[in-house]
Amino acid sequence: MLRTLDIRDLLIIDHLALEFHAGLNVLTGETGAGKSILLDSLGFVLGWRGRAELVRQGADQGEVSASFDLPAGHAARAVLADHSIPADDGELLLRRINTRDGRKTAWVNGIRVTGEVLRALSDTLLELHGQHDDRGLLDVRGHRALLDAFAGSDLSPVSRAWSSLSLARRTLKLAEARRDEARAEEDFLRHAVAEFDALDPQAGEEADLDARRRLMQGAEKIRADVARALQAIGPQGAEGQMIDATRWLEGAADRAGDTINPAIDALNRAMVELSDVQAGVESCLDALSFNPYELEETEERLFAIRALARKHGRQPDDLPAFAAELRERLALLDASEGALPKLQAEADAAQKAYDTAAAALTATRTKAAKSLDRAMAEELAPLKMDRATFTTIVTPATPGPDGADGVAFEVATNPGAPSGPLNKIASGGELSRFLLALKVCLTGGDRTLTLIFDEIDRGVGGATADAVGRRLKTLADGGQVLVVTHSPQVAAFGAHHWRVEKSIAKDITISTVVPVAETDRVDEIARMLAGDTITDAARGAAQALLDAAA
Repeated sequence: MLRTLDIRDLLIIDHLALEFHAGLNVLTGETGAGKSILLDSLGFVLGWRGRAELVRQGADQGEVSASFDLPAGHAARAVLADHSIPADDGELLLRRINTRDGRKTAWVNGIRVTGEVLRALSDTLLELHGQHDDRGLLDVRGHRALLDAFAGSDLSPVSRAWSSLSLARRTLKLAEARRDEARAEEDFLRHAVAEFDALDPQAGEEADLDARRRLMQGAEKIRADVARALQAIGPQGAEGQMIDATRWLEGAADRAGDTINPAIDALNRAMVELSDVQAGVESCLDALSFNPYELEETEERLFAIRALARKHGRQPDDLPAFAAELRERLALLDASEGALPKLQAEADAAQKAYDTAAAALTATRTKAAKSLDRAMAEELAPLKMDRATFTTIVTPATPGPDGADGVAFEVATNPGAPSGPLNKIASGGELSRFLLALKVCLTGGDRTLTLIFDEIDRGVGGATADAVGRRLKTLADGGQVLVVTHSPQVAAFGAHHWRVEKSIAKDITISTVVPVAETDRVDEIARMLAGDTITDAARGAAQALLDAAA
């Protein structure tokens, strides 16, 4: 329950300190006096998004404070607990400041908070039903949400099932797309992989084959030169001469003494080296011996590797890696064919789970629609619309995260007349009463919420306005309702009455709110009836309204 509202330097308000009470609180005043500013200020401290420029001209900052009763078990306590905000004294204190440069700062029970925390608390503290709420009532796109609010529908099972179904569908669709893409090149892949498997090119093989080919092409000439070199160092050449020289030197050693021994040793070493040279040349000569068919085979493989590289636009050394890539793509194609049945089964299971959850939600909505229609019939009768009918239509709609239902409110204002959409059937005054009845049904008797109605009674007068006032008074029993009204019939039912006034001093417009004493209510309601000039007849009519409302 809203207890106090303190406003400083906002718009045309210098300073207002208001204390509200349980029951029906009414605010009256001339058009433009500033009644909507009170609601803007209350919305500001609750974190609602509204006007950008709020600070009163000439002030550095504007400030709003509000206090609410917070009994045990109140829904706001859960929000406070989530943000580690104390609430032991049973009172909730909100404070928010708006500086001239647009910066906003807020506190809850002395703890600094964000606008999101304020808005979360707001949902548990009050509901505002403004003079343009019927636009939402006329928009069929919002009817399903209203029915769900009435039913207390839990949309989470359907939402989770829809998320699972959407994921399963996307996964299946992606797998099918990949399969179709792979199928388009399946013939190419299978032919190419077979070609690579048959040839089996290796990294570096092209260079080795080219070197061997060149070697074999020049092998005859090279072999002849190597053979001549072998002959030059063999027994008939250097080797034989070195053997003769060794024999001659050894024969002269006895006569030459030790002076010849170093030469003999060096010659022996040279013969050992010459023997190694001879072995190497012989090995080279053996290597240069080849089968003529080997050259042909080498050239065929070399040319095949180069042709395959040109065909696929690759370098010869890159062919093994490219072959592995082709084999992987072919394996994915084969694997995708095997995975699709499993993915299809998962999508089918997700569809079945969604259909089950959506069907349960449809049953909840269908049952709630009948309950809402009965509740609306009970609410419309006291509002002088006992001959009107309100029907909630639940129809199949495109499935989504909120289910597979379309919801539309239809009305018939006269017996025997066809029902239809509100905007085509109901007049302005009827819309207001339909809205009031619907809002009463949606609150579900929650007396912890402060309900605020901003000119909910527009477009009605006389006995109808009296009926609206009576319903608001009944709605306020055991709770708190704030009504901004221009209707004297509604104002007469107020348990607490304030008048909003606007004055100009030194070219500055100031809005104030003054409590209307019980003894002054006759004149205030008479003013609402007659205007600026209050006649005795107006006072008599005002007194009659107050007597009837008592």
